[in-house]
Amino acid sequence: MERKQLTIFERHPIIKDILSLIVFVACIILGTIVINSFVFRSYNVVGISMENTLHNTDRVIVNRLAVSIAHFKGEEYVPERGQVIVFANGEASGPLTCDIDPSIRDQYIIKRVIAFPGERVTVKDGVVTVYNDEFPDGFNPDEATRKSDTDGPKKETSGDVDMIVPAGEIFVAGDNREGTHSYDSRYGLGTIPYCRIIGPVIFKLFPFNQMRTF
Repeated sequence: MERKQLTIFERHPIIKDILSLIVFVACIILGTIVINSFVFRSYNVVGISMENTLHNTDRVIVNRLAVSIAHFKGEEYVPERGQVIVFANGEASGPLTCDIDPSIRDQYIIKRVIAFPGERVTVKDGVVTVYNDEFPDGFNPDEATRKSDTDGPKKETSGDVDMIVPAGEIFVAGDNREGTHSYDSRYGLGTIPYCRIIGPVIFKLFPFNQMRTF
C-alpha cells in the first residue's frame, strides 16, 4: 500500500499554529487601522478652550464614518451648526490648505461649529450673531446649543468680529470664549476648510463617571 505523504503542517503542527497566530494578529492590526481611519477615532482634549462642555484630559470619540461616506460620494462633509468637531490644524504652515503638516504641535483642534460659507458673523458687546438669507436680522447660534450654564458655550463671547465666511470654509469657536481662552476663528486661527474636518464628536468616553453622547 502506498504511504500517504504528510504535509509540512502535519509533520510540524507548531508551524501551523504560528502562522495562524500571525494571520490573527495581522487581521487585528488591519481592522484597527481601518476602524481608526474610516469609522471612529478617539482624541484627548488638551486645554480649557471647550469648558464647560469638555475639560482638559477628557477623552472623546469622533465619528469618522460620516466623513468617510461623504468623501466616498465625492462630496465634502458638512457638519451641523452647533456640533463639536475635531479638525486638522494648518495655522502653523501659513494659509489653511488640505495638506496636514505632521510637524505642527497641536495638529488636531476641537471647536464648535458657528457659521457656514456666505454667512456674516459678528461678535459685539459679548454676543455672537450670525446673519444669512433665512435670518437677515441675525440670530444667536448658541441659543439652541447651550443646554445649561455648565454645558455648552459660555454666555460671554469676547472679541470684535465682523466678517463673511469664505466659500468652502466654516467659522468655529471654543465654548470658553471669555478673554482669549479659546484660540479659534475669532482670534488668529481663521476659518476652517471643510477638507480639514476629521469628524463630529459623538461621545465622551473619559472620565468614566461623566460619559455622555453629543
